[in-house]
Amino acid sequence: MTAATEPPDPRVRAARPRDAAAIRDLQSHLRQPNPELLEYGLAVGAALVSVADGRIAGYLLPIDAPNAVGVHLAELVVDPEYRREGRARGLLAAVIGDADGPVTLQAHPDNDGALALYDGLGFEVVDRREDVYADGDALVLRRA
Repeated sequence: MTAATEPPDPRVRAARPRDAAAIRDLQSHLRQPNPELLEYGLAVGAALVSVADGRIAGYLLPIDAPNAVGVHLAELVVDPEYRREGRARGLLAAVIGDADGPVTLQAHPDNDGALALYDGLGFEVVDRREDVYADGDALVLRRA
């Protein structure tokens, strides 16, 4: 099964206003968080969350792709306590399944775990942007 045909992950749902503080806390795990973009995503109801034991274990912030049809995944993070449980895959599958067009994201070239996940879901590296992160370049990935 591909991500588009997998059954929905029951742990994934739309973020609710009461989830905002937990999502903001998770954002601290990102290499380069964008608090303003997260606030916008929360205000328009774009964020998805993965829930575990009644708490927010991860989130994904999809936004409309700039200058293109499709979706750009601006932020994805899972609490280290809940990693390797398929939560990122579940969040990604929810967006991929609903996308009307390509899905793009960027990742650090040294993030082997994330890159393996994205590869397994059919993403391909289409560009490399220099000095995006404080510690180096970013790979741009796309799934048609």
